[in-house]
Amino acid sequence: MTTVRQPHPIEVRSYEILRARVDLSPMPPLWRAVAERVIHVSADLEYAVDLVTREEHLARGLAALRGGAPVVADEGMVTAGITARRALCHIGEPAAARMARAAGITREAAAVRLSYSEVGPGAVWVVGSSPSAIFEIIARQVRPALVIGLPVGFVGAAEAKEALRASGLPQLSNVSEKGGSAVAAAAVNALLYHEEGQ
Repeated sequence: MTTVRQPHPIEVRSYEILRARVDLSPMPPLWRAVAERVIHVSADLEYAVDLVTREEHLARGLAALRGGAPVVADEGMVTAGITARRALCHIGEPAAARMARAAGITREAAAVRLSYSEVGPGAVWVVGSSPSAIFEIIARQVRPALVIGLPVGFVGAAEAKEALRASGLPQLSNVSEKGGSAVAAAAVNALLYHEEGQ
């Protein structure tokens, strides 16, 4: 199901400025939509060359979202930024803290385990903060429709995204250490709001 929305005039003007500064028209439609929305929320034109994905991965994620697949986020800031769909996030639950202590893993990794036990295969996973969530998604073999892996940071973020790309999972990531909750949520929103023929 496509969510139709009326963008605010400031957003319309922002996209006009963005398109005047960087030409993303050679990109395939979904990749372009994601890149534009990520650049829009970050005001960082470098994402035009930093994002890594394949159009068929994004198409698979879009089809899953339109089919009602669950969206699982690594943290509350990501869930807050996803505007057209409720996202599942177990990071703040006491069970995640207990599992993390018992298993000697991060709460983010424990939240992945809890989420997977609830949603099973075919979900769209969105990581904006935690490299350990990406490593757990890979290790758990969650069979995702798409993993949006855009954690930010100097410790482990670039390495986690590299591991995600090497895993063979359908994914959207970026090469550098930058990322974060806002850009991860923006990538999901780009798919949720995508209209054919854009």
